[in-house]
Amino acid sequence: MNDKRLLDLAVSLTAQAAAKILEVRDAGFTVNAKSDETPVTVADTQAEAIIVAGLRAAAPHIPVIAEEEVAAGRITAPTSQYWLVDPLDGTREFAAGRREFAVNIGLIRDGAPVLGAVGSPALGEIHYGLVGLGAWRRRGGETVQIHARRPPPEGLTVFASRHYADDPALAALLAQYKVAALTNIGSALKFLRLAEGAADFYPRLGRTMEWDTAAPQAVLEAAGGHVITADGRPLRYGKPGWENSVFYAWGLR
Repeated sequence: MNDKRLLDLAVSLTAQAAAKILEVRDAGFTVNAKSDETPVTVADTQAEAIIVAGLRAAAPHIPVIAEEEVAAGRITAPTSQYWLVDPLDGTREFAAGRREFAVNIGLIRDGAPVLGAVGSPALGEIHYGLVGLGAWRRRGGETVQIHARRPPPEGLTVFASRHYADDPALAALLAQYKVAALTNIGSALKFLRLAEGAADFYPRLGRTMEWDTAAPQAVLEAAGGHVITADGRPLRYGKPGWENSVFYAWGLR
């Protein structure tokens, strides 16, 4: 299966998982806590079941690392190529009745994200991309190619995490730049706004996991942006515990 077909697979499963999440939302649900005190719902587990079953059936040679399986102690050993899946990125936003949640399916090869699909169920959107080929947004039956932009003269449009909005470290970092606007939202949507040229900078100073970032990083980099660590190196994958360091996501620079 070539990369274009793998991307099509990821997009199809993202759409299926998004539909399941909206079904659960409309039917009502309860919120439970995992061992690390992060929230989980039946939408997380049912969406993940759809995705991992589909990936393993269509591409059995590629290991799947999925958030809820890892939380349950089922950890699949990665190879040089593997999927990273977050079935419901932004569970806190979902549980609070907000629209800022996403489905993330990303493919890692030799430590780098090469393709990704990110669904935004409440917005009716899927962003997807293949690094080196391009990135697209599907919405309302229309598909358009998207591109990151260069920051305009009036300054950066910044998207940052809702849950770290009052972090003094964020204010100190942004004081180094000319900032025209700052918006705080949840989930992978921040990457997507950069990828489609609506924003310029997403600094992440708090904890994230690799399944949170693999798919949206692939989309952003396919659109011409990039994601670097605090020391200026590309954000890579396969780290101990699947945990990311501080990173900065940029459009074109």
